[in-house]
Amino acid sequence: MSTPTTSFDREAAARIARSKNEPAWLVEWRENAADLAAKLELPKPEKMPLHRWTLDQYGTNRPGNVVTSVSDLPAAITELLPQDEKGTLIVQHNSSVVFTRLSDELKAQGVVLSSLEEAARTHEDLLRKHFMTLYAKDEHKMAALHAALWNGGVFLYVPKNVVIEEPIQALLFADDAEATFMPHILVIADQHSGVSFVEQVATLLPSTEATLLHNSAVEVFAKPGAKVRYASVHHMDASAIDVTYRRATLDNDSRIEWIIGDLHNGNTLTDTKSILKGNGSTSNSMIITVGRGSQRMSITTQAVHFGRSSESDMITRAVMKEEATAIINGVTKIEHGATKANGQQTEKVLMLSPKARGDANPILLIDEDDVKAGHAASVGQVNPDQVYYLMSRGISKTEAERLIIHGFLDPVVSEIPLEGLREQLHRILERKLG
Repeated sequence: MSTPTTSFDREAAARIARSKNEPAWLVEWRENAADLAAKLELPKPEKMPLHRWTLDQYGTNRPGNVVTSVSDLPAAITELLPQDEKGTLIVQHNSSVVFTRLSDELKAQGVVLSSLEEAARTHEDLLRKHFMTLYAKDEHKMAALHAALWNGGVFLYVPKNVVIEEPIQALLFADDAEATFMPHILVIADQHSGVSFVEQVATLLPSTEATLLHNSAVEVFAKPGAKVRYASVHHMDASAIDVTYRRATLDNDSRIEWIIGDLHNGNTLTDTKSILKGNGSTSNSMIITVGRGSQRMSITTQAVHFGRSSESDMITRAVMKEEATAIINGVTKIEHGATKANGQQTEKVLMLSPKARGDANPILLIDEDDVKAGHAASVGQVNPDQVYYLMSRGISKTEAERLIIHGFLDPVVSEIPLEGLREQLHRILERKLG
């Protein structure tokens, strides 16, 4: 059995690119990123010492087996997929995409769904114009590592005036702790288009001392008038580390909805950011997380306003159990010139153990006078009055607390645009809260 890679250089990055027959520009891209990774420092999230995490096991390239039917996928994958056999779907297994399903009707409308690796060959101009322009490879060490080692991934292009009614689902799955698992998702919604994209990241890892590093990135481009709904649920094993940076840029009158369930069982660093460049652009971010055991989590949500009359709303809800620690950051920044902008944020942390820790840090950075901005933050225990009320109706204390906690999280759970995934999310929450 091979040993996970703990170091690499420019030459190793080039070998990876050439082994996949990637174009020359991408070979050079990976080489330059490898050089940066050797120089740059780790990101420095507040009160979260990343140098203590195992972030230097990058894995080895372990492609999955390409199949032409969902029934040919491993059982562990099919159990996570919807029963609908006609829905749009893309699946990554360990280091590569193994299955894609896109209807002839959507293809005829110009919709493109493929692995990012395939898009580098078939849609080079679009890819080069957008790839890692929102999440730059020189941002920090993890960004450079991602740029050098990303694999599989998703490329979605929705043409002008095309509105896709049914959600597009992506399942990113790993069952090999020594595989490189670094997908990159790139969504381009052209003018006045509309799409709902549902991403699920899951693992089924054997008992091993190896640490799986999920170092991923999401970039969403909403062109003028476009509407994008991006739902994401992460539920990996405790032996994995989740590092995920999500970015969206919004042109005039465009909209992004982030619906995020960061329900990973191990250490977690996520950063979800909307850049409201266009006038009249809007961003709505709803994020939940549950910490248990000795988990360490840094959950950051950001909105940066450049456009006039742009609006953002951020809601983060966290439940902390046992000895888990979470740092919840909300950052609203209104740049000079973004008149009539409105930025609101709310962070709420529910503590279920005296040993758990949850910090809620709302931050407003305002560089314009004619705007609205506000924040609210709270950290507390389950309301005893609510528990008492439910118990007075014949409900046990344990069940009363369970109902209150689920009600606390439901405003986000209920927004997941796939019924099967909503039901699965409820099961994940039952396990994490049980």
